[in-house]
Amino acid sequence: MSEEEADGLLLTERETEEGLLVAVCDADVLGETFAEGELSLSVSEEFYGGDPASEERVVESLARCGTANLVGTSAVGVAIEHGFVEAGNVLEIDGTPHAQLLWM
Repeated sequence: MSEEEADGLLLTERETEEGLLVAVCDADVLGETFAEGELSLSVSEEFYGGDPASEERVVESLARCGTANLVGTSAVGVAIEHGFVEAGNVLEIDGTPHAQLLWM
């Protein structure tokens, strides 16, 4: 098992007109849908189904992105630990952390 697989993170990068869009999720939430009240979050293969990535690779991508979407305890935890997201700005949907990052 590679280091990327051991971290259990999936990373997708897409170039958009607004800059680099990064999507990161914990591998174990891929394909799941979380709902709570009027909120619903689908962790689709189409959007989040990227390549296995190490924590270091995720941090490098977050440092370069214009926008990021993160789902799962590990993915959001990496963003908090490295100062990209403040814990108070994390949404929990059905017990699953979700955060968005937008550089202005």
